[in-house]
Amino acid sequence: MANTNTAPVWDKVSGAWTQFRGEVRKQWGKLTDDDIQQIKGQRDILVGKIQQAYGVAKEEANRQIDEWADNLKF
Repeated sequence: MANTNTAPVWDKVSGAWTQFRGEVRKQWGKLTDDDIQQIKGQRDILVGKIQQAYGVAKEEANRQIDEWADNLKF
C-alpha cells in the first residue's frame, strides 16, 4: 500500500504524468516505453510493472516508489 506521507506527492505525479515519464524511465530503466504509457499515472500499475521488470515484491516496489517520489522536485 502507498505510504500516506507520499500520497499528496503521488497525486501531483499522477496529475502531471506526461512530465514525469522521463523521470520514471531514468529511475526504472528496465521499463519499456509501452510500460510507461500504460501506467498513465496510476501507482498500482507502476508497482506491478516494477515487480514484473525487476522481480521484486510489492512492498519493495512501493518502497522504491516512495523513495523516488520523496526526492522529486516540484
